[in-house]
Amino acid sequence: MLKGKRALITGSTSGIGLGIARALAGQGCNIILNGLGDPGKIEATRSGLEMEFGIAARFHGADMTRPDEIAELVMGMVTSFGGIDILVNCAGIQHTAPVEEFPPDRWAAIIAINLSSSFYTIHHAVPLMRQSGWGRIINIASVHGLVASANKAAYVAAKHGLVGLTKVVALETAGSGITSNAICPGWTRTELIEPQIVARAQSLGVDIEEGGRSMLAEKQPSQQFVSIEQLGQLALFLCSPSADQITGTAIPIDGGWTAQ
Repeated sequence: MLKGKRALITGSTSGIGLGIARALAGQGCNIILNGLGDPGKIEATRSGLEMEFGIAARFHGADMTRPDEIAELVMGMVTSFGGIDILVNCAGIQHTAPVEEFPPDRWAAIIAINLSSSFYTIHHAVPLMRQSGWGRIINIASVHGLVASANKAAYVAAKHGLVGLTKVVALETAGSGITSNAICPGWTRTELIEPQIVARAQSLGVDIEEGGRSMLAEKQPSQQFVSIEQLGQLALFLCSPSADQITGTAIPIDGGWTAQ
């Protein structure tokens, strides 16, 4: 179905982004990875994807706070593969604090990486997708793109903005063969939320696993973490012909969090 398609996944050297990259590579997509981490580990991941799935994988270390580097990242798809078919915006950071204590530099960084970077990738990718008459834009938002939680002013603002951006792009590309959708995960056991689990465990005087269960009990009725593999399969569905008329949506995958 996707063999030979060209996919760019930001924030894909670990966590959800890497899981989606693996899912796309498993269907035959050639991919460009982007993200932070140890160069040796990133190279092992890149080469491992090529060997495991028989696809071409590249890495671009664009700083997602810098619009010029984001432009180079998207144009790198043209250099490497001749264009772009699938764009997955997954780059994200987190910081928690009450609004009156929230550091302005953390606000600026979260808005830049979690929201503005997606505008810039989409801005450069849509003309390339229009040329080929087909494209899939998948923005990894969050349940926090649909509802709020205390102490997450920047993250919630950015993710709500990302859902709004998703809808605008869907309207502007409707009927062109391009779709634009947001995936809104609930608690998913990744490096991004691990510090929150640790903090919860410390505040309760319990171990890490009990801290995780406490977080789930507060928000996620299923009492289970969303898996990275489940998110990868949802991304694949949104790239399939069955999803040709699904655009402008924000799809929760959250164990019932937003049903409450």
